[in-house]
Amino acid sequence: MQRATKTGRRYETTGLVEAQYQPRSHGRVLRNLLGITSKREMDRTELAEQLRAMAELVDRYDQDHRFTVEDICEIHRIWLGPVYAWAGKYRKVNLTKDGFTFAAAGQIPRLMADFEKATLAKYTPCKSGNIETIIRALSVVHTELVLIHPFREGNGRVARMAASLMSLQAGLPALDFGSIRGRKRQEYFAAVQSGVNRDYRPAEWIFTSVIRTTSRKRA
Repeated sequence: MQRATKTGRRYETTGLVEAQYQPRSHGRVLRNLLGITSKREMDRTELAEQLRAMAELVDRYDQDHRFTVEDICEIHRIWLGPVYAWAGKYRKVNLTKDGFTFAAAGQIPRLMADFEKATLAKYTPCKSGNIETIIRALSVVHTELVLIHPFREGNGRVARMAASLMSLQAGLPALDFGSIRGRKRQEYFAAVQSGVNRDYRPAEWIFTSVIRTTSRKRA
């Protein structure tokens, strides 16, 4: 098994196929269906596809929908299907970020099945009118999904897309995560890591702030 560590990428990976990078991208862009070699162009493409996907997903899942792991895979596929051949499929490589190791690739099918039974079935549909209950649901689902990190790329964004869909179920607007940058981005990563010990309070603080920021922008 080959270890791939590339400068400029967000992750260190262990594996073969999904660790491949687009030729002439200098190890900055994953092998893709569009032949994109520029990191900046790929960022723009992924963002445009994410906006397109969210518009489609809002109409797909109604207020009474209970999410499943198949839905999570479908969200990923609808978003990144035009870009990567492995979109919507569980990763086959192990991922490490800043010294933090996510769930081993071989454990993902079992972990996602447990995630559906213990988390998605409990917290979706997200319809409670109690804001504290809504924040708890968003925090637990988001944290547990990011910790599993089921896909090769785009896990945090898929988790945020799912959170926005849950927020809409609860009668709130789609969440704006744009304020999570700089120091707040480090707090966000720390909040996710706290979930290893089932401590979701830091994530609840993050979501409380995100909901407040979103509401102010919509006012």
